[in-house]
Amino acid sequence: MPGRTPEATIVDAVERVIVVVKNLAEAEEVYTRILGRSPSWRHNDPGGGTAHVIFRLDNMALELVEPVNGGPWGKVITRYLDWRGEGVMTLVLRTPDAEGAARALTASGLAAVALPQGEARDGARARSWRNVLIPTGLTRGISILLTEETSRRENLPPAELRDGVAAEDAISALDHIVIMTADAEALKVLLGDKLGIRLALDQSKPEWGVRQLFFRLGGVTIEVVEPLDKAKAPADDHYWGLAWKAGDVSAMRERLLRDGVEVSEVRRGRKKGTEVATLRPPTMGIPTLLVGPVPAAD
Repeated sequence: MPGRTPEATIVDAVERVIVVVKNLAEAEEVYTRILGRSPSWRHNDPGGGTAHVIFRLDNMALELVEPVNGGPWGKVITRYLDWRGEGVMTLVLRTPDAEGAARALTASGLAAVALPQGEARDGARARSWRNVLIPTGLTRGISILLTEETSRRENLPPAELRDGVAAEDAISALDHIVIMTADAEALKVLLGDKLGIRLALDQSKPEWGVRQLFFRLGGVTIEVVEPLDKAKAPADDHYWGLAWKAGDVSAMRERLLRDGVEVSEVRRGRKKGTEVATLRPPTMGIPTLLVGPVPAAD
């Protein structure tokens, strides 16, 4: 089975999760409340046909994107919104070498292409990068983009706390992203063998009716879920939900409720030693969870 060469580092972190939305101003307001933070970056790309808002967190960034005209990327996003609606469209993985990653992936059968350098500005600040495209026809339809940041990291600063929000009550990191699939074995090859992401756990849970793969990359877990009952398998592979880290789920829930976000009661998580709470819409089409440790007193 073709795969990456052992010495090649294809990706070393989750760079961003791209969420496509119909109304960027509304989505920015929603995630400013949820995260308890103000955006790190805003820019418009008239040539590409998109507008962007980014929140940079400790282990990744959340990017909200709206189509704004008939540019090429705007058309892609509009088609996606018409097909699936708002939600996670693309997982962006950081690569130290865009050209080298494209060559290694192509050698493994993924026919990746390194694009020319992209640039954007937010006022006086400028960012630049090299992206690597992988055809979705070779990734079971899930959109994966590789990026090499060619500007200074500090040009995309951390998302600042909103006024009145304490650091311990704000979201600072992503715990995991969930991919639903009809073929976990195929994604095991894609994410593990070809992209070189470490597979930490592969388990079947008949009591939950699923097989789960847990990949770890740069402090983020990529969870792949396949229903054991083939009749319940998704018609197409897709990104499903996001789980945000919370040091104290109950305290963060109280802050969210004060900010007008609807949140479920806190309950024990499936992972031993954790508790969780579910955020209710609006979350821009994304099933959303808070996850954190059970308090020591419990």
